Amino acid sequence: MHSSLIGKIEKANRYARETDRITIDRLALEFRGDNDTHRVTLEADRWQCTCHLFDSWGSCVHVMALQKILGGMLPYAAQTSTLTEAPAGATAGAAAEPAPA
Repeated sequence: MHSSLIGKIEKANRYARETDRITIDRLALEFRGDNDTHRVTLEADRWQCTCHLFDSWGSCVHVMALQKILGGMLPYAAQTSTLTEAPAGATAGAAAEPAPA
């Protein structure tokens, strides 16, 4: 193997470990779920999925799985889901305040 190619392969391996170098701004893929295959897209920090849960809740297990896989490579606004984020002003793990009587 040519010596300069070895250096390029080593650099590619280093880049693959340094995922903070990557920011995904657009994504389109098929996600094979347990019951069906769904089309998932990310465009301008907004997710879309063809599953029924996404239609109802604005997020779904397919989006949440991709958020876990891609993590910090996603733009900040695309890293959280309406199904997992805390309500405004709440802290993670905090108990809900009782409603006033």
